[in-house]
Amino acid sequence: GDHEKPQGNAFVYEYDPQKKSLRTLVNVKKFLDLPAGHYVPGKIHSRIDMGSDGWLYFATHRGGTRITTDEYHYKGDWIIRHHPQTNKTEIVVQAPVPKHCIPTSVLDPDRLIFYGGTAAGNRVDPVQFFAYDIRKRKVLHAVPNGPYRYMIFARSTGRIYYVAEDGGPLMRYDPADGKPPEQIAGAIGMRSATQETDDGYVYTISTRGDATLWRFNTKTEKVDRIGNAAVGSQTYVTSLDIDPTGRYLYYVCGAHGGSQQDGTPIVQFDVKTGGKKILAFIHPFYEQKYGYTPLG
Repeated sequence: GDHEKPQGNAFVYEYDPQKKSLRTLVNVKKFLDLPAGHYVPGKIHSRIDMGSDGWLYFATHRGGTRITTDEYHYKGDWIIRHHPQTNKTEIVVQAPVPKHCIPTSVLDPDRLIFYGGTAAGNRVDPVQFFAYDIRKRKVLHAVPNGPYRYMIFARSTGRIYYVAEDGGPLMRYDPADGKPPEQIAGAIGMRSATQETDDGYVYTISTRGDATLWRFNTKTEKVDRIGNAAVGSQTYVTSLDIDPTGRYLYYVCGAHGGSQQDGTPIVQFDVKTGGKKILAFIHPFYEQKYGYTPLG
């Protein structure tokens, strides 16, 4: 998104690796087509996940913290879906939690439950965790002290895990019993997380200033520290991925600006040995070749 306020804009793109081409799937401002003076989200800060129904699901977020008010007709942010094959875009729901933005999400693609973590428009109300049933178009739960930035999704069980603050108490939501989230044993850092591996692990990383890497066992719910992600001065990692074999993590340190100070290294972390390998330094190569500095 452009991070603008109160009328910002955000976009979803598709990259075709065969053609090496980009196309715009969703132009949020154009799609919502709101009257002049109305709040328009300046960011998509959530995950973009594909459901088993072939639709991409994501949520919108504010471009500025002081414009989610009645002055700009703010009711709450949107969950939107797009079907890449038909190029159709739809609103799933506006304001599943009234007057709250949705910076955090993960989709259960099989059960079609959209899980979100909110940020209050007035910056006073606590972060909410909510579970939204897409098929029934119904909020299943909305409770305070929700995920501050990310969630663990265990696809094998459908369970969601989160913390209200980095390293805080671990919460679990199980759609099978329909009960509100409950606290379980353990604490973990969770600024970003991987998908679940075939052998039942999810890897997470702590927030800025820490960069501790964690392993979570989705079968036993055991938490282990496995190392530290930093390779230079930068410690903030907001996107973490695991390869299909479940052995190698991939990430870039220095999200939200600063990665170029270390050369914007693309890092591979071996979860078996704890070893780190820099696959490439993006800076200053991109600056010299394309006139572009990847800051985060």
